[in-house]
Amino acid sequence: MSFSLSPKLCYRAPMLVDVVIPALNEEASLPKVLADLRDPRIRTVFVADNGSTDRTAEVARAAGARVVSAPQRGYGAACLEALAAVRLDPPDTVLFVDGDYSDFPEEASLLLDAIEQGADLVIGSRNLGGAERGSLMPVARFGNWLSTRLIDRMWGVAFTDLGPFRAVRWQALERLEMVDRDFGWTVEMQVRAAARGLVCREVGVRYRARIGQSKVSGTVRGSYRAGKKILYVIAREKLSGML
Repeated sequence: MSFSLSPKLCYRAPMLVDVVIPALNEEASLPKVLADLRDPRIRTVFVADNGSTDRTAEVARAAGARVVSAPQRGYGAACLEALAAVRLDPPDTVLFVDGDYSDFPEEASLLLDAIEQGADLVIGSRNLGGAERGSLMPVARFGNWLSTRLIDRMWGVAFTDLGPFRAVRWQALERLEMVDRDFGWTVEMQVRAAARGLVCREVGVRYRARIGQSKVSGTVRGSYRAGKKILYVIAREKLSGML
């Protein structure tokens, strides 16, 4: 005698989500970010303190986040340190959000819903959702445009943004074997996802002027270095796939 549950009676455990926030001197903005991360699927928030000289770590702990020390400067370096802590008890999905309050953390549900609908990687696109005037510098807009066109041309996957607000399934993230320790982190993730045939999606998200000064696009030197690194990562990944 066989027995099967009706689909209505099958229990589906909720998706577990851990959040990674790389942070460098975000004392003023971080409490706002943490307060707006309200999606019930979120289990733990990891704040990677990237050598802050203010009270970033203190305010993060006070808000209930787990602080991971990431003294070696670099966006990717901070993310990698946080992921080493996440790996001790992996979630289903990791959500990345910046600590400067330029993203709208309450829109996390848009990205997580897309993951639950079958995507492996979801990028929060500021071009699709709308960026406030002055929140994205012209050099950043051009860099995003050029980089996403190159990804489409080389790997056949269309993106509109390299935005930091993103969600990725844990098993998919492990397949990407991320290594970049600075400006190339976001583009490395998207290029490797495209090259490995992961299901990639974008959802529109809003974007506003950050609290404090940008560590990358706030200066000409920083913008130049970031753009150079992004193009280098695209070329490196393309060449490595041809060998």
